[in-house]
Amino acid sequence: MLLHKITLEEFGAYSGRQTLNLLTKKNRPIILIGGLNGCGKTTLLDAIQLVLYGPRARCSGRGNRAYDTYLRESINRKADSTRGAGITVEFTVPVEGQEHYYKVARSWRTSGKSVKEFLNVFVDETYGERARSSRRAVKPEVKISPVLSANWADHIEDLLPLEVASLFFFDGEKIESLADPERAASVIESAVQSLLGVSTVEQLRADLVALQRRQRLSGEDQEVLDKIQNQEREFESADRDVEVANQELSRLRTQSDKAKKDLAAVEAAFKSEGGTLFERRKELESERDRVVQQLADIRAALVNVAAGPLPLLMLGKQLDEVRAQAEREQAAAQAGQVLGVLEQRDQWILELLGDDVPTQARDAVLKELDADRKKRTKTAKLEVNFDLPHNALSQLSALDQVLLSDTARAQDLLHAAAEAAEHLDQLKLQLEGVPAKSKVAALQAARGQHQDAVAVARAAVERAEERVAELKRRRTNISDALERSHQERVKTLIRAEEVQRIITYSEKARGTLERFGGALLKRHISRLEVAVLQSFNELMRKSGLIRDLRIDTDRFTISLSDADGEPIDPGRLSAGERQLLAVSLLWGLVKVAGNRLPSVIDTPLGRLDSRHREHLVERYFPNASHQVLLLSTDEEIDEHLLGRLKKSIAHTYTLVHDDTTFTTTVEPGYWWNTGEQHVA
Repeated sequence: MLLHKITLEEFGAYSGRQTLNLLTKKNRPIILIGGLNGCGKTTLLDAIQLVLYGPRARCSGRGNRAYDTYLRESINRKADSTRGAGITVEFTVPVEGQEHYYKVARSWRTSGKSVKEFLNVFVDETYGERARSSRRAVKPEVKISPVLSANWADHIEDLLPLEVASLFFFDGEKIESLADPERAASVIESAVQSLLGVSTVEQLRADLVALQRRQRLSGEDQEVLDKIQNQEREFESADRDVEVANQELSRLRTQSDKAKKDLAAVEAAFKSEGGTLFERRKELESERDRVVQQLADIRAALVNVAAGPLPLLMLGKQLDEVRAQAEREQAAAQAGQVLGVLEQRDQWILELLGDDVPTQARDAVLKELDADRKKRTKTAKLEVNFDLPHNALSQLSALDQVLLSDTARAQDLLHAAAEAAEHLDQLKLQLEGVPAKSKVAALQAARGQHQDAVAVARAAVERAEERVAELKRRRTNISDALERSHQERVKTLIRAEEVQRIITYSEKARGTLERFGGALLKRHISRLEVAVLQSFNELMRKSGLIRDLRIDTDRFTISLSDADGEPIDPGRLSAGERQLLAVSLLWGLVKVAGNRLPSVIDTPLGRLDSRHREHLVERYFPNASHQVLLLSTDEEIDEHLLGRLKKSIAHTYTLVHDDTTFTTTVEPGYWWNTGEQHVA
């Protein structure tokens, strides 16, 4: 795993948005972050664990507080709690041989008395492939993954189990607790089990025990036979029940058919006596009244049509004469209007001809003009003049349209009246054929009784059919279960030998795994002893103080001995030496495990003298991991040690705290290469 970037937004003492680039450089694995006490170094360590593990994170500032309470109190006091805080960490990690780029963003805000938390996981699954094929830095192309966001707690356990992470993300207080060899036993056991893979062997042994338990037969062979016999008896009983139910269904169907025949006979007699008309009497009377009213309405409509211009149809010849007279009067009026205009036209033409026109031609024109005026004068004179209005023709045309419409309406009404009259005659004939009530009362009552009998018989048949269907389903289920039992019987006979073979071999496998687990544990413990002792000697200024180091394989406690083989009481070691022993233990675990995980170390040099500090700076920090985040005060990594460490540093930051606002900001550089302005 390689951390690329971490971004804090209004988290703890960190004000606004603060981002740290955590990428290392070749032979420069260290990211040095300086800050005075209370500036937020431990908060930064907590932030990495919180964004990855959420409520399971082992944050130093949480204590026994509830998770929601911790989140609420982690929002910067100067920030708006309803907008909340957030942490984003970006890292790469190999997954099934392919390097993936992850961006995990965890944020939260207050909502009334509750706290709402949000987790979004982005991933670029082709990052490693693109990075190998490109000679330049590749920009990640992350996309949100709803599946990873919903199941991040399980996925991070596959990438970096919490127990393993605790060995790589630690502070000075943890080193202090590991400085006691007795107290370090639980850490050693956890590391050996999870980090070195011994727990996998134990899990395999537990799985074999579970397999043996599952392989036990569900019962003895006789129990299987008894089960088959019971199911066979149940099947025989169910088959008899189906047979009885079918017989009852046949009987009820016969009764139902008889009831239907009796009803049909009564209905035929009832119909022959006019019973159908008797039942429809009220319906027929109601229909008769409706038709009478309909006929009256039609006749009233005919009267209304006749009250209009429709009777003028009897004066068709006279109307034609009036139309002809109107046309003549209109033509005479038009001719009279034109005569005056024609006289002016003739005078204009004579003037236009002038005196130059030959007399013969002039006389011919005058003759034609005079003939035209005489013709029009004759048209303008009428022998008879009724002085009809000028729009008489348009009025006659409108009258024609009205007469045409009323004629069609009158024909429709006459047709409807004829149909209604015919329908009324039929209804009257039917009503005349309705028998007296006394004649059909008995048949009507008998028909009602038979109808009730048919309904009862039909309901009984339906219930019987449902009963038969239910019994058939039960018989089918029993038959299927019996078939499965027979198959189980066959499988039982086959599996009996197989199960015994599985149990025998799993028992052998358990023994093999037990021996393998013991050997693996001893091998890892042996390697761990060498790695821890080697790391301790590299860090100690007193060479030869501890000649041998042993770890008990049962209790995982550490025992020390000197050059003479005499045991060393850990109490004889100074506080600094015990702290170096704790660092050696963590360093040795990392060496043996071989995991490429970043180390985050908070306040790493407490209680160490100058020589031990130099050893830690020169020998441990540059080699602790491929990526080392050091969170130090100015007294731990001072100007002198910074010079010793400089060749291994990729980035430096200073946490600048404002005592007036109680907020922290991140500035690039370390104290002695940024200036006094970064010292709070």
